[in-house]
Amino acid sequence: MGRKQKGFSLIELLIVVVVILVIAAIAIPNLMRSRMAANEASAVASLRSINTSQVVYQNSYGSGFATKLADLSDGGAAGNCVPSVTPTASASCLIDAALAGGTKSGYGFLYTPVSTGATVSSYSVNADPTTPGSTGQRHFFADQTNLIRVNQTAAATNSDPAL
Repeated sequence: MGRKQKGFSLIELLIVVVVILVIAAIAIPNLMRSRMAANEASAVASLRSINTSQVVYQNSYGSGFATKLADLSDGGAAGNCVPSVTPTASASCLIDAALAGGTKSGYGFLYTPVSTGATVSSYSVNADPTTPGSTGQRHFFADQTNLIRVNQTAAATNSDPAL
């Protein structure tokens, strides 16, 4: 008479591992695509926040647009944006510190002010994936016109189509 088998055979374990690998091969690309889509949506929302903050900044301080992203945030010191402190032109507390730092949700933000005399008369912001194909695919651009433009393959400019 044969002995009773305890546990699983090597073949059974290999079959289970193969099934898990097949499921992972199907699921991981979908996960990456959804992550890139979320990063791209965050980049667009961040550009909208910058555009809205620039309008508020211009109306509040009457001196054109901000000279750098940090002016729209805490100016580099978190203590500047507590309720007891009055916002200033160099720490207006309109956007979060991560965005003002230039990187958020897999995208890098490049802010370029254009000065006319002592004031910033216009600006542009590029949002590019930090790792194209992994953190995001599309590139975005915004300026004082409050339009967000998109380019599928390279850094977006003001001549690309609006989103």
